[in-house]
Amino acid sequence: MKQIWFALGLSALLSVPAVAQAPFATFERASEPVLNDPHDLTLGPDGKLYVADKFGHRIVVMDSETLEILDVIDEGKLPGIHDISFGLDGKAYVAVTGGSVVAIYSFVDGRLSLENYLGSFPNTEGVLAHSNGRLYVMASGSGDLVALSGITMQAISHGHFGAHDVVEALDGTIWLADNARSRLIRFSEDLEQLQVLDDPKFGFIGPRYVDVDDFGRLIVADQDAHRILLIDPETERLIGVLGDGMPGVGPYSFDDPEGALVVGNTYYFADSDNNRIVKYVVILN
Repeated sequence: MKQIWFALGLSALLSVPAVAQAPFATFERASEPVLNDPHDLTLGPDGKLYVADKFGHRIVVMDSETLEILDVIDEGKLPGIHDISFGLDGKAYVAVTGGSVVAIYSFVDGRLSLENYLGSFPNTEGVLAHSNGRLYVMASGSGDLVALSGITMQAISHGHFGAHDVVEALDGTIWLADNARSRLIRFSEDLEQLQVLDDPKFGFIGPRYVDVDDFGRLIVADQDAHRILLIDPETERLIGVLGDGMPGVGPYSFDDPEGALVVGNTYYFADSDNNRIVKYVVILN
């Protein structure tokens, strides 16, 4: 068994480009390691961080400045939660993977309250409340990326088994983290494939969650590579990297990172196997 794991680890190392990339942000702080395999995270309309805490089966609310926990929503009731997306309607759409549904929350007296469920979507790994009013859901168990208007399906893209995050680009196109095939795919709003990023120079092993900054660049949490990448999708250039490709703890180290969020010049990452959220600030113009 040890020989098998050694071979897998060596294979992962060889997949990472040998040329070192400069870090694109500087470490500011980390939360206490009190989460339970946190996955994706987002900023709520109230300015707080909302974290999908997978094995806590809950939503954890954090102060975006201090990373202190402010609240916990529905602890133990959201099996295998992976993703959260706020819509222009102010509601939160939550990928409840173990339940194969999207849970819909609204604010009641300043706190999220469960409103309804939408589904079934086998192994719901990603959800995006798009600015066009549609909901995009990644059903990893069936390999289907689905576009919904209300409860009506508007478009579908097949063949993405195990894929995770769905995010909106500045122009309204959609990025999918197709981690099983070690690539990112760009779609139109009607789910027509427009672009694929899978060049070996990126060193993708398992890119699972993505965000888009104010310049249209992609911030990619590559879980199995223990790295965060900054990529310009227009030029397909790798701009910078955080992490050295080995699991670790501390500044500039990650262990299976599975969440990425950028807010202005601030980055938040779910350092999943270290059970914490980390905060970085930008150092590039």
